[in-house]
Amino acid sequence: MRKRRLLRFLLIGGAAGFVVLAALFGIAWAMTPIPDSTQKDATAQGSVIYYRDGKTVIARQGVDRRNVELAKVPAHVREAVIAAENRSFYDDSGVSVKGTARALWSTVTGNQIQGGSTITQQLVRNYYSGLSQERSVIRKAKEIMISIKVDQSKPKDWVLEQYLNTIYFGRGANGVQAAARAYFGEDVDRLNVSQGAYLAAVIQQPSRFADPEGTDLQAVEARWRSVIQAMTQTGALTAAEAEAQRFPELKAAKKPFQLKGQAQYMLQQVTDELNRRGYTDEDINGGGLKIVTTFDKKLMEAAERAVKDTLPDATPKKIRTGLAAVDPATGEVVAFYGGSPDRSQYDNAFSAKVMAGSTFKPYTLAAALESGLGLSTRVNGNSPMRVAADPEHPIPNDGGRSYGQIDLVSAIRNSVNTAFVDLAQKVGPRKVAATAEAMGIPAEQLRPHVHAASFPLGVASVSAVQNASGFATFANSGVHMETHVIKSVTNADGVKDVVKPAATQAVSERAAADATYAMRQVVQYGTGTAARLYDRPVAGKTGTTDDSRAVWFTGFTPQLATAVNMFRDDNETVAVPGYGVQFGGQLPAQVWRAFMTEAMEGKPVEQFPDPSGLSGPTGYGEPRDQDRDWSDETPSRQPEQWDQRPTQEETQPPPTDDEPPAQPDPDENARLMETPEEESGPPVDEAPEPEPTSGPADNSGARPSPFG
Repeated sequence: MRKRRLLRFLLIGGAAGFVVLAALFGIAWAMTPIPDSTQKDATAQGSVIYYRDGKTVIARQGVDRRNVELAKVPAHVREAVIAAENRSFYDDSGVSVKGTARALWSTVTGNQIQGGSTITQQLVRNYYSGLSQERSVIRKAKEIMISIKVDQSKPKDWVLEQYLNTIYFGRGANGVQAAARAYFGEDVDRLNVSQGAYLAAVIQQPSRFADPEGTDLQAVEARWRSVIQAMTQTGALTAAEAEAQRFPELKAAKKPFQLKGQAQYMLQQVTDELNRRGYTDEDINGGGLKIVTTFDKKLMEAAERAVKDTLPDATPKKIRTGLAAVDPATGEVVAFYGGSPDRSQYDNAFSAKVMAGSTFKPYTLAAALESGLGLSTRVNGNSPMRVAADPEHPIPNDGGRSYGQIDLVSAIRNSVNTAFVDLAQKVGPRKVAATAEAMGIPAEQLRPHVHAASFPLGVASVSAVQNASGFATFANSGVHMETHVIKSVTNADGVKDVVKPAATQAVSERAAADATYAMRQVVQYGTGTAARLYDRPVAGKTGTTDDSRAVWFTGFTPQLATAVNMFRDDNETVAVPGYGVQFGGQLPAQVWRAFMTEAMEGKPVEQFPDPSGLSGPTGYGEPRDQDRDWSDETPSRQPEQWDQRPTQEETQPPPTDDEPPAQPDPDENARLMETPEEESGPPVDEAPEPEPTSGPADNSGARPSPFG
């Protein structure tokens, strides 16, 4: 009796519980209608990239989509997607019982949600308004009920068509038609079986498989093979047809929404920096981001005018000119000129790296001043200078001229090669390299050249942005600010991420002031007189590499540092008809002056600090007539041995070195002297560009930016 009563009680309780659950489900079912609106742009918002004012648009990175009717999507493409994502699509009720249970359990336990969503569920989640992407049981239950209702009220072909037009495939392509163009340069109705299977494969990990290399390529090939195999299991392919398929050749990836002119280079630099800061391509192309860059529209236009209006019409097309301007107080790249995007994917300001020539000498000077030497320190300026390790290849001065024992102001004013080789010997090449790195030149570009005696003369290659960033450190009292092109990023929810550049005290304020004073003499009396700004002080340095293969002027006012370089994409001599072989103090200095005249217009005139220990007259007056050198600096127009084969350091260690440098491999010497040549772009270092020099996020050494 008691057992019967217990059984009856359990049956009644179970029935009552079932009725309650059914009632609750009915209420939830009635209260969860199919949304009557879709998400904006069906899947996501486009991102907008602005100039530094936050109002003027550079580019719109919207959703790249072209809707197509299901009838225009080949059957084998549809079958590939179904085989990869939801084999029971045409038979299920819009949800997978096993997959849903697995996903709910993952959500409840807090583990990463596993696969289990049907095509209908994926469409509901990405197509209709009112469903967030949060991981919760309530959201999942709501998604399931709407999916069932959609399955009951919409034809399967309608669901599949919306899904194929909505899903993201990577490469900025939303929808199968845009994906077909992005990956294969064909309309979707022309895709073959293997291509359709590839598009189905990338749905799983669109960013990883968009442009795969190395292990990513291996992974997507494995995924592609699994899709082909799945198509045999669903009956879409026979075993023979599957065996005949070959992994498809992908079209080179292109950025969506290609722009004209400098905007193309701006967009590339913004995208690269966003990626480095953790934003994926999905975030950029569909995250509804508001991206404010550091670029000043007026200064960008001024940079282009300065180059195009200054260079003669007869300038050969193979000659390239780069310009980059960096705000010393913030590290922001406020303007640049990268050349013509129609001619090359390599921009001349960020991507192209050429030998720095004598614009590297200020870094050597800074290292010496930081080591405790003063501007009155005397060094050997006689020519040629024979280095003990390689006496057969002496280092000459321009024109073979000897200067005797000279102070550091005269050495940099006249750009005396032998004086800086001697100075580097006193300081130590590793100290020079460490100083240059702290000031913004990546170590990877310096390391291969450190053991060459010609290292302080600029045999390492740098970009215009890097050189401008390094000189900006002088203008910012020795504090190097991390170079960047993004001011802030605001997401679709209005959360703003403001970029805070790292600040590093690269050299002391005294060393920066003394080096700046010495470089002022270059512009006032030396090789850079063509860069004078008559309303304000200027400091800078010219640079000319062997046989004028690259010519530079890099200089600064207290508010702005700018680098200008000229080089040929075939590494030949930079020569302009009617103007002859170029030196840094000629056309590069004139381009610099044209840009800076416009950039500084209306800005307050600020003064550089006095050199250390000097409150009145500096003690370094105008050079004597016999010291004047108006031709430009080193090296001469004739090829010189120091730039063809870098010599080793002297066997005697410099006084400040802790240990003598290791002797370089002779084969390495030969490699260092090879001049890089590129068929499709300007000469660049093979080493990848590292992240900006890191340091404590301390902006105490920075002044307010005059550019807003």
